[in-house]
Amino acid sequence: MVSTISAGVARRIALGAQGFGSGGASRASTVGLRQLTGLVNRLALLQIDSVNVFERSHYMPAFSRLGPYQKTDLDRLTYGKRMIEYWAHEASFIPVETFPLLRWRMADFRAHSTKPGSWAEANPQMLRWLLAELAEKGPLPASAIEHESNKGTGSWWGWSDVKVGLETLFRWGDVVSAGRTRFERTYALPEHVLPAEIASREVTRPDAIRELVAISAKAHGIGTAGDIADYFRLKGVDAQPAIRDLEASGELLPVSVEGWNKPAWLHRDARQPRRIEATALLSPFDPMVWQRDRAERLFDFHYRIEIYTPQPKRVFGYYVLPVLIDDRVVGRVDLKNDRQAGVLRVQAAWSEPNTPADAAARLAIVLRQTAAWQNLTDVLVAPRGNFAAPLAAAVAAP
Repeated sequence: MVSTISAGVARRIALGAQGFGSGGASRASTVGLRQLTGLVNRLALLQIDSVNVFERSHYMPAFSRLGPYQKTDLDRLTYGKRMIEYWAHEASFIPVETFPLLRWRMADFRAHSTKPGSWAEANPQMLRWLLAELAEKGPLPASAIEHESNKGTGSWWGWSDVKVGLETLFRWGDVVSAGRTRFERTYALPEHVLPAEIASREVTRPDAIRELVAISAKAHGIGTAGDIADYFRLKGVDAQPAIRDLEASGELLPVSVEGWNKPAWLHRDARQPRRIEATALLSPFDPMVWQRDRAERLFDFHYRIEIYTPQPKRVFGYYVLPVLIDDRVVGRVDLKNDRQAGVLRVQAAWSEPNTPADAAARLAIVLRQTAAWQNLTDVLVAPRGNFAAPLAAAVAAP
């Protein structure tokens, strides 16, 4: 018989699996490399995004869950030997051990991008030359390889042929990331970066997908087949056999969640917290909200990022972060890091119907800590949104 779980319990399971429950960014304890390593292992990936109006997305999940920390400590993980970049859930930092599990995706990219008429099919000499350059000179960014004869407007966002070639080789796994400088990726041959055991490890497609599904299910705690597949952007037709295998082995337990209209699975190791204590800002690319359908099921919270929406059509703002208080998403704030003025600007603040009475005071504490974490000296709340006035008063209070 399939067990039935309430929506509230499912929500707390999901938050607990993602590392919430100890006060979030309001925590005062010191966060170091050990805590960051534990969190990264729990989350299994950090999504990368280039938008820097507030903070790069991959730095935010640790701040949301652990509180203020030194970003250089996370850099030691993401740009060191423990993690590497690849297309996992979009562009992401993943543990190096996960890299071989994505070789089938690299093979798919190669097959797709070498079809007749493709850029790669027409430019094999460029790809060979790029590999030779990296072999001779070691890790390099695209800007160190480009010169006037190969700069231009390629078919990918105006990239040069050098950039297109490097990104093609990166997707194939023939080239890997050796870190970033000012957010520009440095490219290298696998042997420059990966341990020999990782570079040589081969995993069959079914085994790799089964392991990715297991990682995803544990990171979710509880989820539908779509939730579990989305963590590593797997197709449902690939994820479903792995889910059935993990159910047969007892790693995944079929459950029914009140209010969900699809079957769900509970990971056998998922804890079921009686309550969650947290006050946190969530990046638009945080695993708790990146799948908008799941966010709506868990929190009854409709969320869309409006970066790509023309300004007159935006409802809530440009870079809007959901506000988590305990086990509810109770509002959203449009943040801007005004580095020149040294100010964290709350350009709009909005509350949901379930916002508790102490939300403004709790969020004000987090905003002050956020400003300090960003080396800013002040928080200014603009008079836009139904939550702006109480938040401004709370931020101004001693």
